Amino acid sequence: MGLTQRKKTILKTIISDYIKRAEPLGSRTLTRRYKFNVSPATIRNEMADLEEMGFLAQPHTSAGRIPSERGYRFFVDDLISSGLLNPKQNFLEEKMNDNKIFEMDEIVQLTARYLAEMTDYTSLVLGPQTNRSSFRKLQLFPINKNKVLLVLTTDTGILESRPVYISGNLSLEEMKRIADYLNERLYGLTIDDITPTLLRELRSDLIQEMALLEEALFTLAESFKQGANKVALGGTTNILNQPEFSDLQKVKELLSFFEDEDLLVKLLSESDGIVVRIGKENPLDAVKDCSIITASYELNNKPLGTIGVLGPTRMDYSRVIAIVAQIAKELTSTLGESDNYRGVGDKL
Repeated sequence: MGLTQRKKTILKTIISDYIKRAEPLGSRTLTRRYKFNVSPATIRNEMADLEEMGFLAQPHTSAGRIPSERGYRFFVDDLISSGLLNPKQNFLEEKMNDNKIFEMDEIVQLTARYLAEMTDYTSLVLGPQTNRSSFRKLQLFPINKNKVLLVLTTDTGILESRPVYISGNLSLEEMKRIADYLNERLYGLTIDDITPTLLRELRSDLIQEMALLEEALFTLAESFKQGANKVALGGTTNILNQPEFSDLQKVKELLSFFEDEDLLVKLLSESDGIVVRIGKENPLDAVKDCSIITASYELNNKPLGTIGVLGPTRMDYSRVIAIVAQIAKELTSTLGESDNYRGVGDKL
């Protein structure tokens, strides 16, 4: 038994109605509410076929039908393949300009907050993953004759700064020479690229400044570790306003999930383009009753982080997919324009 055009139309109508009203739909109500030009008996038979095929479910014997996860999957795939999900509005750029946002942490927080406002669901934004970050700039600022402030930034705006104690008195010219040398040798490298061979070369070239060099490399490694995998949340209570989450135990499990950053990272870390996971397609038990729509954003043509929206399986997919796709696109564009954001170190 295949999906005829009439079955597809009935299925999409039931799903759209259920997304809007959150109420099971019977054949008589469906016929009265929508014009199919066929009898209620025909609609009833088609709905029975759709249930037998696994696209609809009947929560109670006396109730109408609701979409199953398979039904939602058909609905989402049909939306994506139709190519009707491109919004004309620019969401993020105007918001960032209004708030004069420049730093990466602020961009992540604003994106999470605004994504929640736009969708009325819970948003999750995975900040730059530091294993993908590369060295951008080192700066040295004298504090006194035995101490300098070392500031490191990466291409994703991650910042680490710390005072470094030195033996002897380095002149401004010597500090500049060290910084210029390291910037030239390390620019564009990730932490994994700094090999033992490279370290030996650096030590050989900067033998007189070994303590400062070791501290610089240690600071770089620490900045990558400490900035790793931070997730910003927005609208954490939005999802609790949905009727599907009236059960107290389910609410407790979901709130506990929101507090576990490792699980949040796991949920967001595997995203390439637009990804929609519905119900049991999700890898984590805590969100088996939810749907999540994610999209990756990029910097310099490489994946940097992920944005996502979590809601019930009865999510307004057409609206949310379009918003997530557009904001990921704008975020990529914004980060690609170096004048729009910076690490804190660039202000020193």
